[in-house]
Amino acid sequence: MALADPFGTAALRESVLVAWESSPTRLREDAAAEADLVRAGYRDRVFTELAQNAADAAAKAAAATGRAARSLPLCSITVWATDRELHIANTGAPLDTAGVQALAALRASDKEARPTPGPTVGRFGVGFTSVRAISDEIEIRSTSGSVLFSAERTRAAVAERGIAAPVDPPTLRLPWPAKKRPRTGADTEVVLHLRAGVDARELLGSIIDEATDLLLELPALEIIKVGDTELRRTVKRMSHGVALVSIGVRSWWQFATDRARWLLPVEDGRPIPAGNDVLRAPTRSDEELSLPALVVADVEMQPDRRRLLPGADIAALAKGYAKFARALPPPLRLLLVPRATFARSEADRLLRDALRAELRARTWLPVVGNHGGVRPPTAAVLPGLTPELAELLAEAVPALVIPELSDSSRVAVLSDLGVRPLGLADVTEALSGLDRPPAWWHRLYAALEPLLVDRLAGEELGALPVPLADGRLVTGPRTTMVGELAGAAELPVHWARLVHPVAAHPLLGRLGAQSVTALDLLRDPALRSELEATADPDTDGDLDGRSDGDLADAVLALAADVADPGQLPSWLGLLPLPDADGELRPVDELLLPRAPLAGLLDDDAPFGTIDPAVVARFGVDVLRAIGAVWSFGVLRESDPTGPDHDLDDESAWWDWLPEDPAELVAVRDLELVAAHAWPAALELLAHDPRIQGLLGDRNGYTAWWLRRHACVHGQLLGMLLAPGATAFAGLLDPLDHPDADAFAASLADPDSLNGDLIVVLAQRLSDPDRRPTPATVADTHRRLAEGLAHGLVEPSEIPLPQQIRAVSGALIAPDDALVLDRPWLAAAIPADRLVVGDLAGAADLAALLDVRLASEAVHATVTSTGRVTSWEDDPLGVLVRATLALRPDTGPLVVHAELTVKLTGAVTGTARVPWWVTEDGTTHLQQP
Repeated sequence: MALADPFGTAALRESVLVAWESSPTRLREDAAAEADLVRAGYRDRVFTELAQNAADAAAKAAAATGRAARSLPLCSITVWATDRELHIANTGAPLDTAGVQALAALRASDKEARPTPGPTVGRFGVGFTSVRAISDEIEIRSTSGSVLFSAERTRAAVAERGIAAPVDPPTLRLPWPAKKRPRTGADTEVVLHLRAGVDARELLGSIIDEATDLLLELPALEIIKVGDTELRRTVKRMSHGVALVSIGVRSWWQFATDRARWLLPVEDGRPIPAGNDVLRAPTRSDEELSLPALVVADVEMQPDRRRLLPGADIAALAKGYAKFARALPPPLRLLLVPRATFARSEADRLLRDALRAELRARTWLPVVGNHGGVRPPTAAVLPGLTPELAELLAEAVPALVIPELSDSSRVAVLSDLGVRPLGLADVTEALSGLDRPPAWWHRLYAALEPLLVDRLAGEELGALPVPLADGRLVTGPRTTMVGELAGAAELPVHWARLVHPVAAHPLLGRLGAQSVTALDLLRDPALRSELEATADPDTDGDLDGRSDGDLADAVLALAADVADPGQLPSWLGLLPLPDADGELRPVDELLLPRAPLAGLLDDDAPFGTIDPAVVARFGVDVLRAIGAVWSFGVLRESDPTGPDHDLDDESAWWDWLPEDPAELVAVRDLELVAAHAWPAALELLAHDPRIQGLLGDRNGYTAWWLRRHACVHGQLLGMLLAPGATAFAGLLDPLDHPDADAFAASLADPDSLNGDLIVVLAQRLSDPDRRPTPATVADTHRRLAEGLAHGLVEPSEIPLPQQIRAVSGALIAPDDALVLDRPWLAAAIPADRLVVGDLAGAADLAALLDVRLASEAVHATVTSTGRVTSWEDDPLGVLVRATLALRPDTGPLVVHAELTVKLTGAVTGTARVPWWVTEDGTTHLQQP
C-alpha cells in the first residue's frame, strides 16, 4: 500500500529531477551549495539550527491562534539517542507543505512568506542543511505528516533516471513521504541516522553545552531536555522593565528595547559585566563583542548567520540602551558603560561607540539628590567622594556623581562619557563664601580628611574656608589657630584667627593651622597692639567696629583658661574696664574691692576702683591675673630692648646693669607706696608668690629699687643690714621686720658697695653714737678704700669727717689720725692714733679720709746694736721669713738682743719694737 503523501513530495522530487536532467550544471550547483553549507556555513550548528526551527514553530502556532507576540506559547525540546539515531522532538506548529518545500529548497526559508507574532530565525531554511554534517538519512516526523531525506535513495533516484552525476547529488533536494509519527506529546520530531564515526554520547554533551545559550537567545523556548538533563528558563519581572532570567544555576538581568534584548550576568545575586562575547542574532554569531551586557537582536546577517550583512545598521541596536542603565540601581549603572579597550571586531567598535553616544545623550547617571539621573556631560565627579561628603557638598557642587560611583577606578570611565572630574581645589572654590554653622564645617573637615593623602591634596585644600570664633569666615587654615578653649564658641577674639571650637578638626592642623592655648592667644603681639590702640584717645573705644566690651570679654574668658596666671604678659593690664563711675580705664589702674594694696598707697596714687558688676561677672582671680590691682603688679617681658616700661627710675637701673637683661620681670608701682606704709608693704611683697622670687635677685629691678628708695623707720633698705650680719655691725642697723630675711638682696651688702653706702659708712664711722668693734672699723676702712680704688665714689663726694675712727674705736681729730701703711709701724704708734684698713689700700683710705699716711708722718732711727747675720744662716731669720712669707731677697738681717727705735715727726720718743725695716731695706729683729 502506497504511503500517503500529504506534502506532495513526489511532485517536488519530479521537478528537481527534471531540472537536473535538463541542466547538469544545476545539479552541480545544488550539490556544491549543500556541501558548502555543511562544510562551512553551518558546521557545528546542528542543534542550534534545529532549536531555531522549534522556536519558529512556536511562533507559527501563535500566529495560527491569533495571539500577540508577548503571549507566545512556550516551546519545549526533548533530545535523546537510541542506537545510531539522534531524536530531537519539539512542540509547536507541525510540519506543513510550505515547510517541506523550504526544506528541499536549500537556498530559501519560508519565514518571509508567513508573518508571525514574534521574531523568527529561519524555519526549515538553509540552516536545516546543518544536519547533513552528521547524518545521511533524516526523518522529520510530524503530527501532520512525515518526510524522509536519504542520501542513498537520492543517489538511486538519480541513477534510475540516468542522470550523469559527476558529484554526489544533494540529499536535501529530494524528500520522500515517511510513515512514522512523532513521540507522544511532541508536534514534530527530527530523527537523524548518525553516520559512522559520529559519537552519539559526545553529541549529546555538546547539545547540553549549547542548551543554556539557546534558552537565553530564543524566548519561545522554555525547556530543553537532553537525556536525563533538563534545563528550564524562568522569567521573573523585577522593577523598571528589568526581568530576572534564570536557566539552571545561571541568571541574568534582562532589559528589552525596541531593537534588542540586553542581558547582564548575575553572580551571587549581583550583576557583573559580561566580558567577551559574540553578537547573538538571535543565536551566536562570529561577530566578537566586548560589551558589558550580552545582546540578542534581530539584525541583518549573512545566510550562514555568522557575520553581519554588509551595510547592516548595528549601531541602531544602541537605541534605548540608556533606559537599561537608568533601570538599574544607581550604584550599578556604570556596569553598562563599555570600557575603553581595543575593539574585538568592527561590529564591536561600531556598537561600543553607539552605546557610549547613547549614554552621553540620555539622562541616567545618578547624582547626589537625583538618582533618576542626568546626562553625563552635565555632571561632575569627585574621586573618593563619601556619603557624608556628598551630603555636605550637595548644594555647593551641583550634579555631583553619587559616592558609590566616585572611586578613583571609575573616573576614567566617567570622563569618557563627558563627566567633569573635580579636584579638591574645585571643591574648595565651590565652598568659598558658603554660609554654614560651625558644626557643618566640622563635619565637612571630617569628611575631607580621608582625601588628604599627599602634598598636592594639601595645596588644593589650602584655600578651604574656616569659621572663626568671632563669627568671621576666612580663607585658608594656614593663617588660623586651633585650640581647646573653654567657652571659646562665644569669644570675640578679633586679634587672632581663632577657629570656632565647634568647627575645629585635626584636618585644619594638617593643613597648617597653628595649635594654640589660651596663654598663646593672650601673648599674641597682635593683642598687645590692639590693647595699646585702646589707650589711644582717637579710637573712642572702638576698633574697626569692635567694642572694648568684646575685647574685654575675650581676654577675661581666655585668662580664666590659663592654669598659671604668672605666665600672663603684664601688658594685659592695658585692657580697658569700667571703674566705679563707669569710665573706662586700664585694668592695671583699677583697684579690686578690699585690695590689700589700697591702704598702702599715697593719696595721689593714680588708681580707681573697678566696677563691682565686672567683679561679680568675672571674679577676683581672673581680674587679678590680668593686672587688676590687688597687690603690687608684676611686669614681664622677654628680650627687653631698653628702659621703656614706665617703671620708676628705670633708666638709672638700666644704666647700672653690667649688661642688658634677657628678661625683665619687675614689681610695678613701688613708688606709689606711702612713706609710713613701707613695713606693711614689705609684708605684702614678702608673702606674694609672684614676687617672692624677685626679691632674691640683687641685680633685678625690684631689689635694686627697694635698696635705693624703700624706707623703713626713716632708713633706706640699702642702708640696713640683714639680721645676723657681722659686716658693718655697729655702723648700720639691722632691718627690724618679721620678713627681713626675704629682703636680703635689698639690704646693704659688704661685697657690693655703692657710692651712697660708702658715704653713709664714712659718716657712721665718725658718729660718736656708734660703737663698732675694732674689727668692724678695720674691715669697713678696708672696704671704703677698695670702693674708692674701684671708682665707686670720688673723695670729693664724701663730706670730710670732723672726727676719725681709730682702730681702737676712739674718735680722734683728723690731724692726729695716721693711716697704717707699714706693718712695723703698728708696734711703735699708739692704737688711738692709727687708722687701719688694708695695707695695700692705705693710700686710697688716706685720700678718702684726707689724713696722713703713717710712714710719711713718722720717722725712726734704730738705736740698739745687733749682730749682723743672713737669712740663710740664722735660725731666727729662717723662721721669720717662713712665717711672714718674705721674699728671698729681703735685704740684710740684723738680730738684736733688745731692739729699740727713736721716733720723730708726728710721734716722738723711744720705743721697743719686735722688728723694724730701715729705709735702706735692712731688717732688724729682736731675739726672742
